[in-house]
Amino acid sequence: MRHPQAEGSDDIQALIALMARLPGLGPRSARRIVLHLIRRRGDQMAQIAALMEKVAQNSRECLCCGNITDRDLCAICTDPNRATGEICVVEDVADLWALERGGAFRGRYHVLGGTLSALDEIGPEDLGIPRLLDRIAGEAVSEVILALNATVDGQTTAHYIADALEGQSVTVTGLAQGVPIGGELDYLDDGTISAALRARRRL
Repeated sequence: MRHPQAEGSDDIQALIALMARLPGLGPRSARRIVLHLIRRRGDQMAQIAALMEKVAQNSRECLCCGNITDRDLCAICTDPNRATGEICVVEDVADLWALERGGAFRGRYHVLGGTLSALDEIGPEDLGIPRLLDRIAGEAVSEVILALNATVDGQTTAHYIADALEGQSVTVTGLAQGVPIGGELDYLDDGTISAALRARRRL
């Protein structure tokens, strides 16, 4: 039988419980991480705590693309070399970061913040779709790359955007081979993402 006090004070147990709620972590991993940080509280724990407080205070969504940044516009949106006329549409910031790790795309992004879902009552107005259409109308956009996850909701969202852009002078493409059905970008390796981006197809 495990005694409650075996894992230290109430604060330590509360920290373990919070850590266990993070994606990819369970109670066992959370206990190991917290124990490691306590042992290194003079350097690692203090630095992590300070950075977490700073990020909590300063992080915000880019007003243009929806990326996470510490200013109104992120570094990608303000980089003149990224003004290629290509906008890569992704579901979540994690997908944007995954594509950036691959280094195959040098245009700009647009984060939707989710996908259309009739079951969850998520419509176009609940996502960044109206803002995307405004960007395309207001910027010199030549190609929209729909890099959405290969799920039912992801593909439904891609087709909705493609239909909304029909008749406009913009090419709409999507990722091709390399992305499995049901796959999510954030879990794919960099080579697979790069190959899929290079082999994108017109929708």
